[in-house]
Amino acid sequence: MDRIAKLKEFLTANPADSFVQHALALEYVKAGDDAEARKLFENILNRDENYIGSYYHLGKLLERNYEREGAIKWYEMGMLKAKEVGDTHAYNELQAAWEDLAE
Repeated sequence: MDRIAKLKEFLTANPADSFVQHALALEYVKAGDDAEARKLFENILNRDENYIGSYYHLGKLLERNYEREGAIKWYEMGMLKAKEVGDTHAYNELQAAWEDLAE
């Protein structure tokens, strides 16, 4: 069974599992299906705004799709959340991505 099918199977058992949704979104990115990946990243962040890693990956996806303003928005929201929860590493990654676009 391929990874996408296996992750979908896991989600059937626990549809609100942010870790599995994030992993599935990354598999969709690898497969070139940015639309499905975007839905999953947005779903995660709308449900669990503290799932910090998804901000970065959603921002990068939007950058690839020439949605600069959307990417900046998600990076900024991610930086706020990372700072709020004390995740310095994620904050620095989001800030670097944001600076690349905002300049």
